[in-house]
Amino acid sequence: MSGWSAHDMPDQSGRTAVVTGANSGLGYVTARELARKGARVVVACRSEVRGRVAVDRIGAEVPGAEAEFARLDLGDLGSVREFAAVFPYDRLDLLVNNAGVMALPYGTTADGFETQFGVNHLGHFALTGLLLPALLATPGARVVTVSSMMHTLANIDIGDLNSEHHYRRWIAYARSKTANLLFTHELARRLAATGSDAVAAAAHPGYAATNLQTAGPRAEGRRTAERLMRLGNRVIAQPAEAGALPTLYAATAPDVRPDAFTGPSLAMWRGAPAPSWRAPWTRDDRVSERLWTASEALTGVIYDGLKA
Repeated sequence: MSGWSAHDMPDQSGRTAVVTGANSGLGYVTARELARKGARVVVACRSEVRGRVAVDRIGAEVPGAEAEFARLDLGDLGSVREFAAVFPYDRLDLLVNNAGVMALPYGTTADGFETQFGVNHLGHFALTGLLLPALLATPGARVVTVSSMMHTLANIDIGDLNSEHHYRRWIAYARSKTANLLFTHELARRLAATGSDAVAAAAHPGYAATNLQTAGPRAEGRRTAERLMRLGNRVIAQPAEAGALPTLYAATAPDVRPDAFTGPSLAMWRGAPAPSWRAPWTRDDRVSERLWTASEALTGVIYDGLKA
């Protein structure tokens, strides 16, 4: 894994990939590099304008790339269901659950869920479940969910998943990223129990410069915080091209194991992809099962065909 780069990715010709939030940042780089290696990539994002611009950019940077836009709003379960209902392919080799929001002021999704938990976890939980038939029909399929090193700030509160009792933006974010890892852990366990060779894995970018850092302060008009985030992105963070490498590794490297967590090699911060430390609570079978049950109840998406 030492020194691994996008050039080391195996050929992806004939594979179909869905990348959420692929219009910018890490998602865009992930989609572009998969397309560069020959994958047919579905750029799944909320804004049609930004999504189609991203598809055009990929085509300009990677002549001959197979990239297409599909609208997906992870904050609206109706949109998630519509995306899955019109998904045109019988097989799905790779689902990259990349899109996310970070440290926003309190708000709710179209379905009434706290925004960070609803978008970062529940939207992707529903999407994966609805696309499960295509994933299970594809030998060697993978589901890669993008978490964060910030998950270490907090475990989920199973009794207050939507932060209704007390909301702190960074704790809510951390809980949503812990939920991503618990989801990966439980999905990997259920796939194995079913005898599927599909791999559920997770990745994180370390500290990578994207628009995530500035969205929260901008939404609240906290100009000083926004300026500090921009400064950090310029001075400390690694570029999106480097931040996307752990995701690309988890998505394509042949030695990735179920429930693996890949991140930057240097103190979870920056550098080439490497196995990443994760908080012990993200491997708790009891909690992951309880979160799974709650997520099915909240979304109405049942993973038919996977054993508990």
